[in-house]
Amino acid sequence: MRVKFAYAVSIAAAVAMATACGKKSDGGAGTEASAASSAAAPAAAAPASAATVVKIGHVAPLTGLQAHLGKDNENGARLAVEEISAQGLTIDGRAIHLELDAQDDGADPRVGTEAAQRLVDDHVVAVIGHLNSGVSIPASKIYSDANVAQISPSTTNPEYTKQGYKTTFRVVATDALQGPVLADYAMKTLHVKKVVIVDDTSAYGRGLADEFAKTVEAGGVKVIAREATSEKARNFKAILTKIKRAQPDAVMYGGMDVTGGPFAKEAAALGIKAKILAGDGVCTDKVVELAGDAVQNLVCSEAGLALSKMDKGADFSQKYEARFHTPVQIYAPFTYDAVYVIVDAMKRANSIEAPKVLAAIASTDFNGLTGHIAFDDKGDLKAGTITLYDFKDKKKNVLDVVKQ
Repeated sequence: MRVKFAYAVSIAAAVAMATACGKKSDGGAGTEASAASSAAAPAAAAPASAATVVKIGHVAPLTGLQAHLGKDNENGARLAVEEISAQGLTIDGRAIHLELDAQDDGADPRVGTEAAQRLVDDHVVAVIGHLNSGVSIPASKIYSDANVAQISPSTTNPEYTKQGYKTTFRVVATDALQGPVLADYAMKTLHVKKVVIVDDTSAYGRGLADEFAKTVEAGGVKVIAREATSEKARNFKAILTKIKRAQPDAVMYGGMDVTGGPFAKEAAALGIKAKILAGDGVCTDKVVELAGDAVQNLVCSEAGLALSKMDKGADFSQKYEARFHTPVQIYAPFTYDAVYVIVDAMKRANSIEAPKVLAAIASTDFNGLTGHIAFDDKGDLKAGTITLYDFKDKKKNVLDVVKQ
Protein backbone atom coordinates (compact mmCIF):
# COMPACT_ATOMS: atom_id res chain seq x y z
CA MET A 1 0.00 0.00 0.00
CA ARG A 2 1.60 3.28 -1.11
CA VAL A 3 0.32 6.64 -0.13
CA LYS A 4 1.59 10.20 -0.50
CA PHE A 5 2.90 11.45 2.80
CA ALA A 6 2.99 15.22 2.32
CA TYR A 7 1.01 17.84 0.61
CA ALA A 8 1.15 21.56 0.08
CA VAL A 9 -1.61 23.54 1.65
CA SER A 10 -3.14 26.90 0.95
CA ILE A 11 -3.31 29.63 3.58
CA ALA A 12 -6.91 28.84 4.45
CA ALA A 13 -6.36 25.09 4.62
CA ALA A 14 -3.26 25.39 6.78
CA VAL A 15 -4.99 27.67 9.25
CA ALA A 16 -7.97 25.33 9.43
CA MET A 17 -5.76 22.30 9.97
CA ALA A 18 -3.69 24.02 12.65
CA THR A 19 -6.86 25.04 14.46
CA ALA A 20 -8.39 21.57 14.19
CA CYS A 21 -5.19 19.90 15.40
CA GLY A 22 -5.00 22.18 18.41
CA LYS A 23 -8.60 21.45 19.38
CA LYS A 24 -8.41 17.75 18.79
CA SER A 25 -5.14 16.61 20.28
CA ASP A 26 -4.02 19.14 22.89
CA GLY A 27 -6.79 18.34 25.37
CA GLY A 28 -5.46 17.71 28.84
CA ALA A 29 -2.37 19.86 28.44
CA GLY A 30 -4.20 22.91 29.78
CA THR A 31 -6.40 25.45 28.02
CA GLU A 32 -3.93 28.27 28.59
CA ALA A 33 -0.99 26.29 27.18
CA SER A 34 -3.05 25.08 24.25
CA ALA A 35 -4.09 28.59 23.29
CA ALA A 36 -0.53 29.86 23.62
CA SER A 37 0.78 27.09 21.38
CA SER A 38 -1.89 27.62 18.71
CA ALA A 39 -1.09 31.32 18.59
CA ALA A 40 2.69 30.99 18.69
CA ALA A 41 3.52 28.04 16.41
CA PRO A 42 2.25 29.40 13.05
CA ALA A 43 4.01 32.75 13.61
CA ALA A 44 7.34 31.03 14.22
CA ALA A 45 7.02 28.56 11.36
CA ALA A 46 7.18 29.24 7.65
CA PRO A 47 4.19 31.07 6.10
CA ALA A 48 1.36 28.62 5.46
CA SER A 49 1.29 29.41 1.74
CA ALA A 50 4.93 28.34 1.41
CA ALA A 51 4.99 25.40 3.82
CA THR A 52 4.41 21.71 3.25
CA VAL A 53 2.59 20.10 6.13
CA VAL A 54 4.11 16.84 7.36
CA LYS A 55 2.27 14.84 9.98
CA ILE A 56 4.01 12.75 12.62
CA GLY A 57 1.65 10.29 14.31
CA HIS A 58 1.47 9.72 18.03
CA VAL A 59 -0.75 7.14 19.70
CA ALA A 60 -1.22 6.24 23.37
CA PRO A 61 -4.04 5.94 25.91
CA LEU A 62 -5.50 9.43 26.36
CA THR A 63 -8.58 8.12 28.16
CA GLY A 64 -8.97 5.47 30.83
CA LEU A 65 -6.81 4.41 33.75
CA GLN A 66 -3.50 4.97 31.95
CA ALA A 67 -4.33 8.37 30.45
CA HIS A 68 -1.77 10.14 32.67
CA LEU A 69 0.99 8.07 31.07
CA GLY A 70 -0.37 8.42 27.55
CA LYS A 71 -0.68 12.18 27.88
CA ASP A 72 2.86 12.37 29.26
CA ASN A 73 4.10 10.56 26.14
CA GLU A 74 2.07 12.81 23.87
CA ASN A 75 3.35 15.94 25.60
CA GLY A 76 6.96 14.96 25.03
CA ALA A 77 6.35 14.47 21.31
CA ARG A 78 4.36 17.70 21.06
CA LEU A 79 7.14 19.68 22.71
CA ALA A 80 9.63 18.46 20.10
CA VAL A 81 7.25 19.13 17.19
CA GLU A 82 6.63 22.68 18.39
CA GLU A 83 10.34 23.35 18.87
CA ILE A 84 11.30 22.10 15.43
CA SER A 85 8.50 23.98 13.68
CA ALA A 86 9.40 27.18 15.53
CA GLN A 87 13.07 26.84 14.54
CA GLY A 88 12.20 26.16 10.91
CA LEU A 89 12.74 22.99 8.91
CA THR A 90 13.63 22.61 5.23
CA ILE A 91 13.69 19.28 3.38
CA ASP A 92 14.61 18.98 -0.31
CA GLY A 93 14.35 22.74 -0.71
CA ARG A 94 10.84 22.93 0.77
CA ALA A 95 9.83 24.63 4.01
CA ILE A 96 8.23 22.03 6.28
CA HIS A 97 5.57 22.61 8.92
CA LEU A 98 5.32 19.65 11.32
CA GLU A 99 2.03 18.64 12.88
CA LEU A 100 1.43 16.04 15.58
CA ASP A 101 -1.44 13.74 14.67
CA ALA A 102 -2.42 12.46 18.13
CA GLN A 103 -4.67 9.43 18.50
CA ASP A 104 -6.14 7.67 21.54
CA ASP A 105 -5.81 3.88 21.79
CA GLY A 106 -7.32 3.55 25.28
CA ALA A 107 -4.64 0.94 26.11
CA ASP A 108 -6.86 -1.49 24.20
CA PRO A 109 -5.53 -3.71 21.37
CA ARG A 110 -8.72 -3.44 19.27
CA VAL A 111 -8.92 0.33 19.62
CA GLY A 112 -5.17 0.50 19.03
CA THR A 113 -5.31 -1.20 15.66
CA GLU A 114 -8.14 1.12 14.62
CA ALA A 115 -6.06 4.13 15.70
CA ALA A 116 -3.10 2.75 13.76
CA GLN A 117 -5.19 2.52 10.60
CA ARG A 118 -6.38 6.11 11.08
CA LEU A 119 -2.78 7.29 11.26
CA VAL A 120 -1.92 5.42 8.07
CA ASP A 121 -5.01 6.91 6.38
CA ASP A 122 -3.89 10.36 7.60
CA HIS A 123 -0.67 9.92 5.60
CA VAL A 124 1.72 10.32 8.54
CA VAL A 125 5.42 10.16 7.76
CA ALA A 126 6.08 7.95 10.82
CA VAL A 127 4.43 6.98 14.11
CA ILE A 128 5.51 7.30 17.73
CA GLY A 129 3.72 4.72 19.90
CA HIS A 130 2.16 2.78 21.36
CA LEU A 131 2.60 3.04 25.12
CA ASN A 132 1.69 -0.57 25.93
CA SER A 133 3.31 -3.75 24.62
CA GLY A 134 -0.11 -5.38 24.34
CA VAL A 135 -1.22 -2.65 21.92
CA SER A 136 2.06 -2.04 20.08
CA ILE A 137 2.40 -5.67 19.05
CA PRO A 138 -0.94 -6.10 17.22
CA ALA A 139 -0.83 -2.55 15.80
CA SER A 140 2.65 -3.11 14.36
CA LYS A 141 1.26 -5.14 11.45
CA ILE A 142 -0.79 -2.15 10.30
CA TYR A 143 2.33 0.00 10.06
CA SER A 144 4.33 -2.79 8.46
CA ASP A 145 1.71 -3.29 5.75
CA ALA A 146 1.79 0.46 5.03
CA ASN A 147 5.60 0.70 5.13
CA VAL A 148 5.43 3.33 7.88
CA ALA A 149 8.02 3.42 10.68
CA GLN A 150 6.77 2.83 14.22
CA ILE A 151 9.01 4.00 17.07
CA SER A 152 7.78 3.01 20.50
CA PRO A 153 8.98 5.06 23.46
CA SER A 154 7.85 2.57 26.10
CA THR A 155 7.09 -0.88 24.66
CA THR A 156 9.45 -3.27 26.47
CA ASN A 157 8.16 -6.76 25.61
CA PRO A 158 10.92 -8.40 23.48
CA GLU A 159 8.32 -9.91 21.12
CA TYR A 160 7.52 -6.48 19.65
CA THR A 161 10.69 -6.47 17.55
CA LYS A 162 10.90 -10.24 17.03
CA GLN A 163 8.06 -10.40 14.51
CA GLY A 164 10.26 -9.84 11.48
CA TYR A 165 8.83 -6.43 10.55
CA LYS A 166 11.27 -3.85 9.22
CA THR A 167 9.12 -1.01 10.58
CA THR A 168 9.38 -1.62 14.34
CA PHE A 169 11.81 0.37 16.48
CA ARG A 170 12.03 1.38 20.13
CA VAL A 171 14.06 3.93 22.06
CA VAL A 172 14.02 2.07 25.39
CA ALA A 173 15.57 -1.16 26.62
CA THR A 174 13.58 -4.40 26.55
CA ASP A 175 12.37 -6.66 29.34
CA ALA A 176 15.12 -9.08 28.36
CA LEU A 177 17.35 -6.57 30.15
CA GLN A 178 14.86 -5.08 32.62
CA GLY A 179 13.74 -8.42 34.11
CA PRO A 180 17.28 -9.64 34.82
CA VAL A 181 18.30 -6.29 36.33
CA LEU A 182 15.42 -6.50 38.81
CA ALA A 183 16.29 -10.14 39.47
CA ASP A 184 19.98 -9.34 40.06
CA TYR A 185 18.97 -6.68 42.57
CA ALA A 186 16.78 -9.21 44.36
CA MET A 187 19.59 -11.78 44.51
CA LYS A 188 22.69 -9.65 45.03
CA THR A 189 21.35 -6.80 47.14
CA LEU A 190 18.33 -8.26 48.93
CA HIS A 191 19.86 -11.78 49.04
CA VAL A 192 16.44 -13.38 48.53
CA LYS A 193 15.98 -17.15 48.71
CA LYS A 194 12.28 -17.38 47.86
CA VAL A 195 9.98 -15.05 45.94
CA VAL A 196 6.37 -14.75 44.83
CA ILE A 197 5.64 -13.37 41.35
CA VAL A 198 2.37 -11.61 40.47
CA ASP A 199 1.41 -10.19 37.07
CA ASP A 200 -1.61 -8.46 35.54
CA THR A 201 -1.83 -10.94 32.59
CA SER A 202 -1.03 -8.22 30.03
CA ALA A 203 1.65 -8.75 27.38
CA TYR A 204 3.81 -6.32 29.31
CA GLY A 205 3.18 -7.52 32.85
CA ARG A 206 3.44 -11.22 32.13
CA GLY A 207 6.42 -10.76 29.81
CA LEU A 208 8.39 -8.85 32.43
CA ALA A 209 7.44 -11.38 35.13
CA ASP A 210 8.62 -14.24 32.90
CA GLU A 211 12.01 -12.59 32.35
CA PHE A 212 12.39 -12.00 36.09
CA ALA A 213 11.40 -15.59 36.86
CA LYS A 214 13.92 -17.08 34.41
CA THR A 215 16.77 -15.14 35.96
CA VAL A 216 16.02 -15.79 39.62
CA GLU A 217 15.40 -19.49 39.00
CA ALA A 218 18.71 -19.74 37.14
CA GLY A 219 20.31 -18.11 40.18
CA GLY A 220 18.94 -20.72 42.56
CA VAL A 221 16.06 -18.66 44.00
CA LYS A 222 12.82 -20.54 44.57
CA VAL A 223 9.66 -19.10 43.01
CA ILE A 224 7.19 -20.37 45.61
CA ALA A 225 4.10 -19.06 43.80
CA ARG A 226 2.94 -17.34 40.59
CA GLU A 227 -0.28 -15.39 40.89
CA ALA A 228 -2.33 -13.54 38.29
CA THR A 229 -4.57 -10.50 38.60
CA SER A 230 -5.90 -8.13 35.91
CA GLU A 231 -5.18 -4.67 34.52
CA LYS A 232 -8.41 -3.39 36.09
CA ALA A 233 -8.15 -5.08 39.50
CA ARG A 234 -8.85 -2.98 42.58
CA ASN A 235 -8.86 -5.58 45.35
CA PHE A 236 -5.86 -7.84 45.95
CA LYS A 237 -6.81 -9.28 49.33
CA ALA A 238 -7.11 -12.91 48.17
CA ILE A 239 -3.68 -12.91 46.50
CA LEU A 240 -2.03 -10.97 49.31
CA THR A 241 -3.45 -13.30 51.96
CA LYS A 242 -1.75 -16.22 50.18
CA ILE A 243 1.47 -14.22 49.96
CA LYS A 244 1.38 -13.43 53.67
CA ARG A 245 1.07 -17.13 54.49
CA ALA A 246 3.93 -18.01 52.10
CA GLN A 247 6.28 -15.45 53.70
CA PRO A 248 8.52 -14.75 50.67
CA ASP A 249 11.65 -12.64 50.90
CA ALA A 250 10.37 -10.43 48.04
CA VAL A 251 7.35 -10.04 45.78
CA MET A 252 7.76 -9.16 42.11
CA TYR A 253 4.79 -7.36 40.51
CA GLY A 254 4.43 -7.15 36.73
CA GLY A 255 1.92 -4.47 35.78
CA MET A 256 1.16 -0.74 35.71
CA ASP A 257 1.06 1.92 38.41
CA VAL A 258 -2.76 1.99 38.54
CA THR A 259 -2.70 -1.53 39.99
CA GLY A 260 0.84 -1.72 41.36
CA GLY A 261 0.30 1.23 43.70
CA PRO A 262 -2.85 -0.18 45.34
CA PHE A 263 -1.20 -3.63 45.45
CA ALA A 264 1.70 -2.23 47.50
CA LYS A 265 -0.68 -0.27 49.72
CA GLU A 266 -2.83 -3.31 50.51
CA ALA A 267 0.27 -5.44 51.12
CA ALA A 268 1.47 -2.97 53.75
CA ALA A 269 -2.00 -2.86 55.35
CA LEU A 270 -1.86 -6.65 55.73
CA GLY A 271 1.52 -6.45 57.41
CA ILE A 272 3.55 -7.92 54.54
CA LYS A 273 7.18 -6.82 55.06
CA ALA A 274 8.68 -8.36 51.91
CA LYS A 275 10.15 -5.83 49.48
CA ILE A 276 7.99 -5.29 46.39
CA LEU A 277 9.84 -5.15 43.06
CA ALA A 278 8.26 -3.77 39.89
CA GLY A 279 9.11 -2.58 36.39
CA ASP A 280 8.71 0.68 34.51
CA GLY A 281 4.91 0.48 34.32
CA VAL A 282 4.82 1.03 38.08
CA CYS A 283 7.86 3.34 38.28
CA THR A 284 6.04 6.67 37.89
CA ASP A 285 5.51 9.75 40.04
CA LYS A 286 1.82 8.86 40.29
CA VAL A 287 2.59 5.60 42.11
CA VAL A 288 3.49 7.71 45.16
CA GLU A 289 -0.09 8.92 45.32
CA LEU A 290 -1.49 5.45 44.62
CA ALA A 291 0.67 3.54 47.12
CA GLY A 292 0.79 6.14 49.88
CA ASP A 293 3.28 5.39 52.66
CA ALA A 294 3.76 1.87 51.25
CA VAL A 295 5.81 3.34 48.40
CA GLN A 296 8.76 3.28 50.82
CA ASN A 297 8.76 -0.53 50.42
CA LEU A 298 8.90 -0.41 46.63
CA VAL A 299 11.90 -0.80 44.32
CA CYS A 300 11.21 -0.29 40.63
CA SER A 301 13.03 0.00 37.33
CA GLU A 302 12.82 2.24 34.28
CA ALA A 303 13.82 1.01 30.82
CA GLY A 304 16.03 4.00 30.14
CA LEU A 305 18.26 6.59 31.76
CA ALA A 306 16.75 8.60 34.62
CA LEU A 307 15.77 12.16 33.71
CA SER A 308 17.99 13.39 36.56
CA LYS A 309 20.98 11.63 34.96
CA MET A 310 20.48 13.04 31.47
CA ASP A 311 22.92 15.83 30.59
CA LYS A 312 20.07 18.18 29.66
CA GLY A 313 17.42 16.58 31.84
CA ALA A 314 16.93 19.64 34.05
CA ASP A 315 16.45 21.89 31.01
CA PHE A 316 13.91 19.48 29.54
CA SER A 317 12.03 19.26 32.82
CA GLN A 318 11.84 23.04 33.02
CA LYS A 319 10.60 23.40 29.43
CA TYR A 320 8.09 20.61 29.90
CA GLU A 321 6.60 22.07 33.07
CA ALA A 322 6.47 25.57 31.60
CA ARG A 323 4.55 24.26 28.57
CA PHE A 324 2.22 21.72 30.20
CA HIS A 325 2.04 22.85 33.85
CA THR A 326 2.69 19.35 35.18
CA PRO A 327 5.86 17.36 35.91
CA VAL A 328 7.23 14.61 33.66
CA GLN A 329 5.78 11.20 34.56
CA ILE A 330 8.27 8.86 32.90
CA TYR A 331 8.70 8.50 29.13
CA ALA A 332 8.12 12.02 27.75
CA PRO A 333 11.88 12.44 27.14
CA PHE A 334 11.80 9.34 24.93
CA THR A 335 8.88 10.53 22.79
CA TYR A 336 10.69 13.86 22.50
CA ASP A 337 13.77 12.06 21.18
CA ALA A 338 11.65 9.89 18.86
CA VAL A 339 10.45 13.03 17.05
CA TYR A 340 14.03 14.19 16.61
CA VAL A 341 15.02 10.74 15.30
CA ILE A 342 12.28 10.98 12.66
CA VAL A 343 13.32 14.50 11.64
CA ASP A 344 16.98 13.44 11.54
CA ALA A 345 15.96 10.62 9.17
CA MET A 346 14.00 13.05 6.99
CA LYS A 347 17.07 15.25 6.71
CA ARG A 348 19.41 12.37 5.87
CA ALA A 349 16.96 10.95 3.34
CA ASN A 350 16.26 14.47 2.04
CA SER A 351 12.69 13.28 1.76
CA ILE A 352 9.29 13.37 3.44
CA GLU A 353 8.17 10.10 1.85
CA ALA A 354 7.48 7.51 4.54
CA PRO A 355 9.36 4.58 2.90
CA LYS A 356 12.51 6.68 2.44
CA VAL A 357 12.27 8.02 5.99
CA LEU A 358 11.81 4.44 7.25
CA ALA A 359 15.00 3.34 5.47
CA ALA A 360 16.93 6.22 7.03
CA ILE A 361 15.62 5.50 10.55
CA ALA A 362 17.17 2.04 10.38
CA SER A 363 20.63 3.64 10.10
CA THR A 364 20.09 6.19 12.87
CA ASP A 365 23.20 7.37 14.73
CA PHE A 366 21.83 10.16 16.91
CA ASN A 367 22.83 11.74 20.21
CA GLY A 368 19.60 12.75 21.90
CA LEU A 369 18.34 13.92 25.25
CA THR A 370 18.06 10.32 26.48
CA GLY A 371 21.48 9.28 25.20
CA HIS A 372 22.93 7.73 22.06
CA ILE A 373 20.33 6.17 19.76
CA ALA A 374 21.28 3.50 17.22
CA PHE A 375 19.25 0.44 16.28
CA ASP A 376 20.21 -3.16 15.67
CA ASP A 377 18.77 -5.23 12.83
CA LYS A 378 15.55 -5.88 14.78
CA GLY A 379 14.97 -2.24 15.69
CA ASP A 380 16.11 -2.49 19.30
CA LEU A 381 18.62 -0.09 20.83
CA LYS A 382 22.17 -1.33 20.41
CA ALA A 383 22.92 -0.17 23.94
CA GLY A 384 20.01 -0.17 26.38
CA THR A 385 19.99 1.25 29.90
CA ILE A 386 18.00 0.33 33.01
CA THR A 387 17.65 2.65 36.00
CA LEU A 388 16.72 1.26 39.42
CA TYR A 389 14.87 3.39 41.96
CA ASP A 390 13.63 3.33 45.49
CA PHE A 391 11.61 6.07 47.19
CA LYS A 392 12.90 8.49 49.80
CA ASP A 393 10.43 10.87 51.42
CA LYS A 394 7.94 9.77 48.75
CA LYS A 395 10.21 10.83 45.88
CA LYS A 396 11.97 8.64 43.33
CA ASN A 397 15.62 8.11 44.20
CA VAL A 398 18.16 6.57 41.80
CA LEU A 399 19.70 3.40 43.21
CA ASP A 400 21.71 2.24 40.21
CA VAL A 401 22.12 2.64 36.45
CA VAL A 402 22.82 -0.56 34.51
CA LYS A 403 23.99 -0.32 30.91
CA GLN A 404 23.81 -3.12 28.36
